[in-house]
Amino acid sequence: MDTSGQLGFFDLTHRYDALTQKGDPLVQLAQHIPWVRFRKTLEKSLQRSTRSKGGRPPFDALLMFKVLVLQALYNLSDDQTEYQIRDRLSFMRFLGLDLHQRIPDAKTIWLFRETLAQAGVVKPLFAQFDTYLAKQGLQARGGQLIDASLVPVPKQRNTREENATVQAGECPADWESQPAKRRQKDTDARWTKKHGVSHFGYKNHVNVDKQHKLIRQYTVTDAAVHDSQVLEDVLQPKTAGRDVWADAAYRSDEIEGTLKTRKLRSQIQYRGYRDKPLTPKQQQTNQHRSRIRARVEHVFGHHVTAMGGKFLRTIGRVRARAKIGLKNLTYNFQRFLVLTAAGREQTA
Repeated sequence: MDTSGQLGFFDLTHRYDALTQKGDPLVQLAQHIPWVRFRKTLEKSLQRSTRSKGGRPPFDALLMFKVLVLQALYNLSDDQTEYQIRDRLSFMRFLGLDLHQRIPDAKTIWLFRETLAQAGVVKPLFAQFDTYLAKQGLQARGGQLIDASLVPVPKQRNTREENATVQAGECPADWESQPAKRRQKDTDARWTKKHGVSHFGYKNHVNVDKQHKLIRQYTVTDAAVHDSQVLEDVLQPKTAGRDVWADAAYRSDEIEGTLKTRKLRSQIQYRGYRDKPLTPKQQQTNQHRSRIRARVEHVFGHHVTAMGGKFLRTIGRVRARAKIGLKNLTYNFQRFLVLTAAGREQTA
């Protein structure tokens, strides 16, 4: 009889079987996402040498990428990610780690994500998976749903003078003489107001296809950038659907002209003005368009309710782009599993 208190092989297998029977969501994620397709892009961005440089060997790039997916899936900090990997058998199994193997610590996780962020590799990874989706018969179809969502970051306790200097694109003089303080200041994030409430952070601008509700394109800006300013950055060709839905914030003569030039049909909601209220027909049209446009809100709702929220703990636009991009990619992973589940059940 084993009195060591440690799990034996059969004990661990039994535990894993029990997790599977309880519906461990990471099982499907591990089995049906084409992880190996990302390896070449990841390893190229890391620029690792094939020759040993002594010391412990680095963690596998694909394993570390899966760690970042877990972070995005549950909105975990680096320290919490390390703790949860140590604590949860489901995380260990998803990463392909045994109990006796070493796991990446918080600093290693930070360094890996920082490398990807500085290399700008998250967007190519996102595009890679979109290509895979198309090969699986999940091309963008039915039209394009455009919207943006605020992504908060820790608020900065700056003086008015410091804020004015930052907004002018400069760094306050006393921050330069205090490197530790400077590292904690996000000079890229901005304040904005929505429905009378102030928000500090960034914006996640997305294009979601109407039929599959997958994110097809995205871009990240500071929170002060108006939604309509980056519409062209997220527009897809007309092969994704000629109709473009968006709320009234996107309506302008310039945008209507842009859509027409690109042979796209505007389904943007009408905007009323003080001296020119909406007509009954425009109100009716808006109601119809709102029912369709609401599908993009489901995406942001999923980020909040099923993926631990949108709050970022990083500092700076480069890191925000990486974190938000990983969030969007992980959402697409989950949505892909939902869209293909019926087909797997039919062939089982």
